[in-house]
Amino acid sequence: IRDRYQRRVRVQEHKPQAVFVVHGESSVGVCQPLEGWGDVCRENGSLLIVDTVVSLGGIPVYTDAWKIDVVYSGGQKCLGCPPGVSPISFGPRALEKIKNRKTKVSSFYFDAIELGKYWVEKTPRTYHHTAGINLFYAVREALQLLIDEGLENCWKRHKENAELFYEGLSQIGLNPVVKKKENRLLPLTTIEIPEGIDMKSVCVHLVTNYNIEIAGSLGVLQGKLWRVGLMGFNSRKENVTLIIAALKNTLSHFGYKK
Repeated sequence: IRDRYQRRVRVQEHKPQAVFVVHGESSVGVCQPLEGWGDVCRENGSLLIVDTVVSLGGIPVYTDAWKIDVVYSGGQKCLGCPPGVSPISFGPRALEKIKNRKTKVSSFYFDAIELGKYWVEKTPRTYHHTAGINLFYAVREALQLLIDEGLENCWKRHKENAELFYEGLSQIGLNPVVKKKENRLLPLTTIEIPEGIDMKSVCVHLVTNYNIEIAGSLGVLQGKLWRVGLMGFNSRKENVTLIIAALKNTLSHFGYKK
Protein backbone atom coordinates (compact mmCIF):
# COMPACT_ATOMS: atom_id res chain seq x y z
CA ILE A 1 0.00 0.00 0.00
CA ARG A 2 1.42 3.36 -1.04
CA ASP A 3 0.51 6.32 1.16
CA ARG A 4 -0.13 9.70 -0.41
CA TYR A 5 3.33 11.03 0.40
CA GLN A 6 5.10 8.03 -1.13
CA ARG A 7 3.11 8.13 -4.34
CA ARG A 8 3.64 11.87 -4.81
CA VAL A 9 7.38 11.60 -4.23
CA ARG A 10 7.78 8.67 -6.62
CA VAL A 11 5.76 10.20 -9.44
CA GLN A 12 7.45 13.60 -9.05
CA GLU A 13 10.86 11.94 -9.07
CA HIS A 14 10.40 9.83 -12.20
CA LYS A 15 7.61 11.70 -14.06
CA PRO A 16 6.56 8.58 -15.99
CA GLN A 17 4.33 8.72 -19.02
CA ALA A 18 1.94 6.37 -17.23
CA VAL A 19 1.39 5.12 -13.69
CA PHE A 20 -0.05 1.61 -13.42
CA VAL A 21 -1.96 0.63 -10.28
CA VAL A 22 -3.60 -2.69 -9.44
CA HIS A 23 -6.76 -1.86 -7.50
CA GLY A 24 -7.34 -5.39 -6.22
CA GLU A 25 -4.09 -7.34 -5.84
CA SER A 26 -5.26 -10.94 -5.87
CA SER A 27 -1.91 -12.59 -5.12
CA VAL A 28 -1.84 -11.10 -1.60
CA GLY A 29 -5.45 -9.99 -1.07
CA VAL A 30 -4.79 -6.25 -0.82
CA CYS A 31 -7.01 -3.41 -2.03
CA GLN A 32 -4.99 -0.38 -3.11
CA PRO A 33 -6.74 2.93 -2.29
CA LEU A 34 -7.07 4.98 -5.48
CA GLU A 35 -8.14 8.34 -4.06
CA GLY A 36 -5.52 10.97 -4.88
CA TRP A 37 -3.64 9.01 -7.53
CA GLY A 38 -5.39 10.86 -10.35
CA ASP A 39 -4.42 14.29 -9.01
CA VAL A 40 -0.77 13.29 -8.58
CA CYS A 41 -0.63 11.90 -12.12
CA ARG A 42 -2.19 14.99 -13.67
CA GLU A 43 0.16 17.30 -11.78
CA ASN A 44 3.10 15.44 -13.36
CA GLY A 45 1.75 14.79 -16.84
CA SER A 46 1.26 11.05 -16.31
CA LEU A 47 -1.66 8.86 -17.32
CA LEU A 48 -3.29 6.77 -14.61
CA ILE A 49 -3.94 3.18 -15.70
CA VAL A 50 -5.84 0.92 -13.28
CA ASP A 51 -6.36 -2.84 -13.18
CA THR A 52 -9.81 -3.62 -11.72
CA VAL A 53 -9.91 -7.30 -12.74
CA VAL A 54 -10.85 -8.49 -9.24
CA SER A 55 -12.60 -5.37 -7.95
CA LEU A 56 -15.08 -4.29 -10.65
CA GLY A 57 -18.60 -5.16 -9.53
CA GLY A 58 -17.50 -6.32 -6.07
CA ILE A 59 -16.31 -3.08 -4.49
CA PRO A 60 -16.64 0.60 -5.46
CA VAL A 61 -14.76 1.78 -8.55
CA TYR A 62 -15.25 5.47 -9.38
CA THR A 63 -13.50 5.98 -12.71
CA ASP A 64 -14.37 9.67 -13.21
CA ALA A 65 -14.22 10.79 -9.58
CA TRP A 66 -10.79 9.20 -9.14
CA LYS A 67 -9.60 10.67 -12.47
CA ILE A 68 -8.60 7.33 -13.96
CA ASP A 69 -7.43 7.62 -17.58
CA VAL A 70 -7.51 3.94 -18.53
CA VAL A 71 -9.36 1.25 -16.62
CA TYR A 72 -9.81 -2.39 -17.54
CA SER A 73 -11.23 -5.48 -15.92
CA GLY A 74 -12.02 -9.15 -16.53
CA GLY A 75 -15.34 -10.86 -16.95
CA GLN A 76 -14.59 -13.92 -14.84
CA LYS A 77 -14.34 -12.37 -11.37
CA CYS A 78 -17.05 -10.26 -9.70
CA LEU A 79 -18.97 -9.80 -12.95
CA GLY A 80 -19.49 -13.56 -12.91
CA CYS A 81 -19.23 -14.45 -16.60
CA PRO A 82 -16.81 -16.68 -18.54
CA PRO A 83 -13.15 -15.67 -18.92
CA GLY A 84 -11.93 -14.31 -22.23
CA VAL A 85 -13.44 -10.81 -22.20
CA SER A 86 -11.74 -7.72 -20.78
CA PRO A 87 -13.87 -4.56 -20.53
CA ILE A 88 -11.73 -1.45 -21.03
CA SER A 89 -12.38 2.29 -20.94
CA PHE A 90 -10.21 5.16 -22.24
CA GLY A 91 -10.67 8.67 -20.88
CA PRO A 92 -10.08 11.89 -22.89
CA ARG A 93 -6.43 12.24 -21.83
CA ALA A 94 -5.66 8.66 -22.84
CA LEU A 95 -7.41 9.04 -26.18
CA GLU A 96 -5.44 12.19 -26.92
CA LYS A 97 -2.21 10.35 -26.11
CA ILE A 98 -3.15 7.45 -28.37
CA LYS A 99 -4.13 9.67 -31.31
CA ASN A 100 -0.97 11.77 -31.09
CA ARG A 101 1.61 9.03 -30.69
CA LYS A 102 4.64 9.50 -32.97
CA THR A 103 5.53 5.84 -33.51
CA LYS A 104 3.40 3.14 -35.05
CA VAL A 105 1.97 0.49 -32.74
CA SER A 106 4.10 -2.63 -33.11
CA SER A 107 1.14 -5.00 -32.82
CA PHE A 108 -1.95 -4.68 -35.02
CA TYR A 109 -3.87 -6.72 -32.46
CA PHE A 110 -3.25 -4.16 -29.70
CA ASP A 111 -3.72 -1.03 -31.79
CA ALA A 112 -6.42 0.92 -29.95
CA ILE A 113 -7.11 3.10 -33.01
CA GLU A 114 -7.88 0.07 -35.16
CA LEU A 115 -9.93 -1.49 -32.36
CA GLY A 116 -11.87 1.77 -32.09
CA LYS A 117 -12.73 1.64 -35.78
CA TYR A 118 -14.14 -1.83 -35.21
CA TRP A 119 -16.09 -1.07 -32.02
CA VAL A 120 -17.12 2.60 -32.06
CA GLU A 121 -20.06 3.44 -34.30
CA LYS A 122 -19.09 7.11 -34.73
CA THR A 123 -16.17 6.17 -36.94
CA PRO A 124 -16.30 4.33 -40.30
CA ARG A 125 -16.44 0.72 -39.18
CA THR A 126 -13.60 -1.50 -40.40
CA TYR A 127 -12.84 -5.14 -39.73
CA HIS A 128 -10.27 -5.93 -37.05
CA HIS A 129 -10.98 -9.42 -35.75
CA THR A 130 -13.79 -11.93 -35.35
CA ALA A 131 -15.34 -11.28 -31.95
CA GLY A 132 -16.30 -14.09 -29.58
CA ILE A 133 -20.01 -13.36 -29.82
CA ASN A 134 -21.02 -15.99 -27.25
CA LEU A 135 -18.77 -14.27 -24.70
CA PHE A 136 -20.39 -10.91 -25.33
CA TYR A 137 -23.84 -12.39 -24.83
CA ALA A 138 -22.53 -13.76 -21.52
CA VAL A 139 -21.19 -10.34 -20.51
CA ARG A 140 -24.49 -8.72 -21.40
CA GLU A 141 -26.39 -11.21 -19.25
CA ALA A 142 -23.96 -10.75 -16.35
CA LEU A 143 -24.36 -6.98 -16.52
CA GLN A 144 -28.14 -7.34 -16.64
CA LEU A 145 -28.06 -9.44 -13.48
CA LEU A 146 -25.88 -6.77 -11.86
CA ILE A 147 -28.35 -4.06 -12.86
CA ASP A 148 -31.26 -6.11 -11.54
CA GLU A 149 -29.56 -6.51 -8.16
CA GLY A 150 -28.29 -2.94 -8.08
CA LEU A 151 -24.60 -2.04 -8.03
CA GLU A 152 -24.66 -0.72 -4.46
CA ASN A 153 -26.50 -3.85 -3.29
CA CYS A 154 -23.85 -5.99 -4.97
CA TRP A 155 -21.09 -4.08 -3.18
CA LYS A 156 -22.97 -4.54 0.10
CA ARG A 157 -23.37 -8.29 -0.47
CA HIS A 158 -19.66 -8.76 -1.10
CA LYS A 159 -18.79 -6.72 2.01
CA GLU A 160 -21.19 -8.59 4.29
CA ASN A 161 -20.05 -12.01 3.10
CA ALA A 162 -16.38 -11.08 3.40
CA GLU A 163 -16.93 -9.97 6.98
CA LEU A 164 -18.84 -13.16 7.71
CA PHE A 165 -15.92 -15.13 6.26
CA TYR A 166 -13.39 -13.28 8.46
CA GLU A 167 -15.50 -14.12 11.52
CA GLY A 168 -15.68 -17.77 10.51
CA LEU A 169 -11.92 -17.96 10.00
CA SER A 170 -11.36 -16.58 13.48
CA GLN A 171 -13.68 -19.20 14.98
CA ILE A 172 -11.65 -22.07 13.49
CA GLY A 173 -8.28 -20.55 14.38
CA LEU A 174 -7.21 -19.13 11.03
CA ASN A 175 -5.96 -15.61 10.34
CA PRO A 176 -6.20 -13.34 7.29
CA VAL A 177 -2.83 -12.33 5.85
CA VAL A 178 -3.90 -8.67 5.60
CA LYS A 179 -4.29 -7.45 9.17
CA LYS A 180 -5.80 -4.01 8.57
CA LYS A 181 -9.42 -4.44 7.55
CA GLU A 182 -9.40 -1.28 5.45
CA ASN A 183 -6.62 -2.78 3.29
CA ARG A 184 -8.34 -6.10 2.61
CA LEU A 185 -9.66 -7.03 -0.83
CA LEU A 186 -13.24 -8.02 0.02
CA PRO A 187 -13.90 -10.37 -2.92
CA LEU A 188 -10.71 -12.36 -2.27
CA THR A 189 -9.24 -13.30 1.09
CA THR A 190 -5.73 -14.55 1.74
CA ILE A 191 -5.26 -16.86 4.74
CA GLU A 192 -2.10 -17.67 6.69
CA ILE A 193 -1.27 -21.38 6.52
CA PRO A 194 -0.76 -22.82 10.03
CA GLU A 195 2.61 -24.31 10.86
CA GLY A 196 2.85 -27.98 9.92
CA ILE A 197 0.05 -27.84 7.36
CA ASP A 198 0.84 -28.42 3.70
CA MET A 199 -0.80 -25.91 1.37
CA LYS A 200 -1.34 -28.24 -1.59
CA SER A 201 -2.66 -31.15 0.47
CA VAL A 202 -5.46 -28.99 1.84
CA CYS A 203 -6.34 -27.71 -1.64
CA VAL A 204 -6.51 -31.26 -3.03
CA HIS A 205 -8.60 -32.51 -0.10
CA LEU A 206 -11.09 -29.67 -0.47
CA VAL A 207 -11.65 -30.18 -4.19
CA THR A 208 -11.79 -33.98 -3.87
CA ASN A 209 -14.16 -34.19 -0.91
CA TYR A 210 -16.16 -30.96 -1.06
CA ASN A 211 -15.86 -29.81 -4.69
CA ILE A 212 -14.36 -26.57 -3.39
CA GLU A 213 -11.34 -25.13 -5.17
CA ILE A 214 -9.04 -22.67 -3.42
CA ALA A 215 -5.54 -21.68 -4.46
CA GLY A 216 -2.13 -20.92 -3.07
CA SER A 217 -0.18 -17.80 -3.88
CA LEU A 218 2.61 -17.08 -6.35
CA GLY A 219 6.33 -16.39 -6.28
CA VAL A 220 7.97 -15.94 -2.88
CA LEU A 221 4.62 -16.41 -1.11
CA GLN A 222 3.95 -19.83 -2.63
CA GLY A 223 3.17 -22.35 0.08
CA LYS A 224 2.66 -19.64 2.70
CA LEU A 225 -0.97 -18.69 2.17
CA TRP A 226 -4.30 -19.74 0.66
CA ARG A 227 -6.44 -17.55 -1.56
CA VAL A 228 -10.22 -17.86 -1.33
CA GLY A 229 -12.45 -15.99 -3.74
CA LEU A 230 -16.03 -15.11 -2.87
CA MET A 231 -16.84 -13.21 -6.04
CA GLY A 232 -19.92 -12.57 -8.11
CA PHE A 233 -22.62 -15.24 -7.71
CA ASN A 234 -20.33 -17.21 -5.37
CA SER A 235 -20.43 -14.43 -2.80
CA ARG A 236 -23.30 -15.94 -0.82
CA LYS A 237 -23.85 -16.66 2.87
CA GLU A 238 -24.41 -20.37 2.25
CA ASN A 239 -21.07 -20.61 0.45
CA VAL A 240 -19.30 -18.91 3.35
CA THR A 241 -20.86 -21.41 5.76
CA LEU A 242 -19.88 -24.30 3.50
CA ILE A 243 -16.25 -23.34 3.05
CA ILE A 244 -15.70 -22.59 6.74
CA ALA A 245 -17.07 -26.03 7.65
CA ALA A 246 -15.00 -27.68 4.90
CA LEU A 247 -11.81 -25.91 6.01
CA LYS A 248 -12.43 -26.90 9.63
CA ASN A 249 -12.96 -30.57 8.75
CA THR A 250 -10.03 -30.64 6.33
CA LEU A 251 -7.60 -29.10 8.80
CA SER A 252 -8.78 -31.55 11.46
CA HIS A 253 -8.14 -34.37 8.99
CA PHE A 254 -4.52 -33.23 8.72
CA GLY A 255 -4.08 -32.97 12.49
CA TYR A 256 -4.54 -29.23 13.00
CA LYS A 257 -5.98 -28.14 16.33
CA LYS A 258 -7.12 -24.61 17.10
